[in-house]
Amino acid sequence: MLFKHLTILRLSIGLLLSQCLLGAPELTTQIATTTIYMVGDSTMANKSNPDQNPEHGWGQVLDEYLMDEVIVSNHAAGGRSTRSFIAEGRWERVIEAVKPGDWVIIQFGHNDQKKNKPEIYTDPETDYRDFLIKFVNETREKGAQPILATSIYRRYFKDGKARDSLGRYPQATREVADSLGVPMVDLNLLTERLLNEYGEEGSKALFLHFEPGENEYFPDGKRDNSHLSAKGAREVAALFAQEAAALNIGFPAK
Repeated sequence: MLFKHLTILRLSIGLLLSQCLLGAPELTTQIATTTIYMVGDSTMANKSNPDQNPEHGWGQVLDEYLMDEVIVSNHAAGGRSTRSFIAEGRWERVIEAVKPGDWVIIQFGHNDQKKNKPEIYTDPETDYRDFLIKFVNETREKGAQPILATSIYRRYFKDGKARDSLGRYPQATREVADSLGVPMVDLNLLTERLLNEYGEEGSKALFLHFEPGENEYFPDGKRDNSHLSAKGAREVAALFAQEAAALNIGFPAK
């Protein structure tokens, strides 16, 4: 009888240990991770066929400058403004997924300028500010940290210096950040400096400039002063990560 009870006891202990070991991976997967959500336009967005396509958004390579345990969820999309990003339900999908401790990086302005497209256009003094405020407030309501970023410079030069083409949108972003006490990375200013450092000719490498036959992806050549090359995307992503880290807000840059 004693032998029978000891056998049952050994079997029970063995079963319990097996369940604990089998349950360990499940416990591991339940550990919370920090996610950085990115909302914006094509200058930030992931591009298709990244191994062949020379065009990259700076959000596409941001993970190279972040701590390994951080996840980047890039929702930026080409041709979107603050208005259309909300109207198409893109913001709703982001904010539903955001959890406490996450980050939301917000960069718009390039497409908000398009007055000939009322479904996209926003006035920098009214709608644009209101939509940025919505992004910030709803992010904070979820217990996450918003970061505003001003629009990156386009590659336009005049008299040997980078020329602004974004009007009041960068300044409106700065003013919203100041009024709400939101961390901000002034990519507009940083990329202006970057373009001037490279110069009018050298800065072509940061964007999409190819002669016919020079690049297989653009066999007929390309002249694009708005969208970034892989080199340009990495330069901008590095600037963002460095500046965000310098804000001393706990941003998980390397």
